[in-house]
Amino acid sequence: MQSYNAVGRRKVAVARVRLTPGTGKRIINKVQMKKYLQRETLEMVVEQPLQAVGMSENFDVYVNVVGGGLSGQAGAIRHGISRALVEYDEQLKPILKARGFLTRDSRMVERKKPGRPAARKRFQFSKR
Repeated sequence: MQSYNAVGRRKVAVARVRLTPGTGKRIINKVQMKKYLQRETLEMVVEQPLQAVGMSENFDVYVNVVGGGLSGQAGAIRHGISRALVEYDEQLKPILKARGFLTRDSRMVERKKPGRPAARKRFQFSKR
C-alpha cells in the first residue's frame, strides 16, 4: 500500500506524518486524535489542510510527534500533513500555499537575557 511521508515543525515540536489511503483514521503517538489533543480547536488545526483540499475521509493519518506543548504539536502536525499532501499530488500545492499551511512558522520563544528575570522583563524600578 502506498504511503506519503513528511516532517512538520512548529516551535520546538517535530511531527513525522504518514498518510495512507483509508477511511479517515487519525492516530497521534498511537492514541486517537481526540484523546491526545483534548481540545476541539487543536483538532480543527490538524484537520485544516485535509479539509482545504476536500480529502478528509480519503486518508488515514499516523503521526509521531515530540517536543513542545499541545499547541505547537498541532501546528507541527498541520505542517507535516500539508507537506505529505503535496508529495501525494503536486497540484494541491497552490491551494495549501495560499492558506499558509506549507510555511514553517518560525516564531520561537525568545531567549532569556543576562541581568534580567526573563527575555524582556526587568526588575522593579526603585527611584530611591
